[in-house]
Amino acid sequence: MPAFTPTVKWPFSGDVSQMIAPWTSWFSAFGSQVGLININLGRSSAPEVERDILDEVGSYGRQLGRIGDALAVLLEHFDPKQPLTPDEEKAIRALRVMLDDIDGVKRRHNRSTIET
Repeated sequence: MPAFTPTVKWPFSGDVSQMIAPWTSWFSAFGSQVGLININLGRSSAPEVERDILDEVGSYGRQLGRIGDALAVLLEHFDPKQPLTPDEEKAIRALRVMLDDIDGVKRRHNRSTIET
């Protein structure tokens, strides 16, 4: 179930948004089981590491965005030594389409993009 993320616009401040996940922070002190209520926070082998990465490095979206930007640069300079198979060409085309779609969304929201 996605977290509720309201958008609040204060006078003279622009958009203000914050992810509200009270179950995550409140129940993390007790583990994932509280009385008869079972809260599943995910299946990470190291949830404390994942939480620190999200807090200190960046959200999943930011991490994926940077990976996508790097892939766009690599694709621009990609020169295979052997011809690609049809499945490999299909995978590259699908990635390019997805990266182009992401750039379109970023532009619509006035976010920086990698020009390729």
